[in-house]
Amino acid sequence: MVKHVFLIGFMGCGKSSVGKRLSYLLKQPYLDTDDRIEEWEGKKITQIFADEGEEYFRLQETEVIKSLFDARQPYVVSVGGGLVLREKNRRIIKKQGICIYLRATADTLYQRLQKDTQRPLLQVEDPKARIESLLAKRSAIYESCADRIVDVDGLDLPRVAELVRGAFEEEKAARRQRRMEKEESQNRLVQSREQNEESGGNGNEKKILVMHGPNLNFLGIREPEIYGTASYADLVAYIQAEADKRGLTVSFFQSNHEGALIDRIQEAYYDHTEGIIINPGALTHYSYALHDALASVDRIQKIEVHLSDITKREGFRAQSVTKAACQAQIYGKGFAGYADALDEMARLLGLEQNEEKES
Repeated sequence: MVKHVFLIGFMGCGKSSVGKRLSYLLKQPYLDTDDRIEEWEGKKITQIFADEGEEYFRLQETEVIKSLFDARQPYVVSVGGGLVLREKNRRIIKKQGICIYLRATADTLYQRLQKDTQRPLLQVEDPKARIESLLAKRSAIYESCADRIVDVDGLDLPRVAELVRGAFEEEKAARRQRRMEKEESQNRLVQSREQNEESGGNGNEKKILVMHGPNLNFLGIREPEIYGTASYADLVAYIQAEADKRGLTVSFFQSNHEGALIDRIQEAYYDHTEGIIINPGALTHYSYALHDALASVDRIQKIEVHLSDITKREGFRAQSVTKAACQAQIYGKGFAGYADALDEMARLLGLEQNEEKES
């Protein structure tokens, strides 16, 4: 399958310049989504906004990246800063190739854009404040969409292009390794399932998978004022101890990559997992792909957990698209929320009788 390289990031981060240089380094043709839309429409982006409105422009962005499905060779693609804000566009990009985020600070972006009159969204009284506001809203989405991130502050074009090429090659190698590991894992699962069926299996033991998404491995480092100073290893040890008290069998999986989480959920369907307790991290707020993966394994009981109270933080965190695919959601209780999740999972699986009550 043709695999494109998508460069994403805020306007002014250097996607076009880096994309053209990367095209030369990789010997792949280059495409800029804004340029392609201007070519289709026969006028500049500013005029399209003025004549047709932003919504029309956003629809054209989707059509451009959809057209790449028919490409017979891989492209280097620079996408508009707002293109990945739409979940549909992120899904299209994920299906077609490797996504690299060129990350820059608001100060760097303002220095590059302060005299630019061709950016419709920055034609305001205070463009720096607008940049800061838009970047605050978009950063988490850029990061979640990216397979790799390259920080561009203070670097010249040749250096950034080399770093991007390196990130691209690393991601290609990592994907090859993951495919090999997945194939080996699936082969082992099939063999295990066949052996289990031949032996009659063990009907008394219910397997529970505890999953953690992006940045949970950074517990103790990331925002300790919100998440505390205990580490991810401390969290795993706590959950294991609570499971042991209840006579429950648990295993653990953590990844910063949406696809890896989806792969593990699908593997759970084959390895006789009966319950999934999942903290998707920020993916809970917009990953419909993760929702679909959870919903597809409907014979497995699922509980969503969050350490913090997501209803009392930034507005976007209050929404959970994955909640609908789970039987329960627990949030705002810190580590103790996992103990509650184990109790609820035991109830869902009919295992209350296995719990060891403390006297």
